[in-house]
Amino acid sequence: MMGGGGGGELQQLSQELQQIQEEIEGLEADIQELRDEKTEIDEAIEALETLDTGSTVQVPLGGDAYVRAEVQDLDEVVVGLGGGYAAEQSEADAIDTLETKKGVVDDKIDGVSADIDDLEAESSQLEEKAQQMQQQQMQQQMQQMQQQESDDE
Repeated sequence: MMGGGGGGELQQLSQELQQIQEEIEGLEADIQELRDEKTEIDEAIEALETLDTGSTVQVPLGGDAYVRAEVQDLDEVVVGLGGGYAAEQSEADAIDTLETKKGVVDDKIDGVSADIDDLEAESSQLEEKAQQMQQQQMQQQMQQMQQQESDDE
């Protein structure tokens, strides 16, 4: 009987579509995290460009507690390099390092966006296939009903 097999295939397609949707949602969450990271980098760059030696800043202590501190020397900026490493750099070098990090984040965002596009294309193809299968099933059911009606006569 063809109808039963088609139903199982439709169910499988539906599960695949759901998995793809979950993957897309996960990747969209990754993009949001990357955008947040990029915003933090932008804020750090802006701070370095506007601060001067002797500026007063709020220093986070953790737990949403801050103290006022005076910038002693902008030629001693400690910048995280990744992998748990940090380096002391001049203001200009620190800005360059942060700009490079921002470029890496942009590349990651582009890569994840491309993955989302691929998944959405795959999802569209599967949806189209599911619709075709549903139409075929309906046609088969109509034919079966017509067949039964003519058999009854």
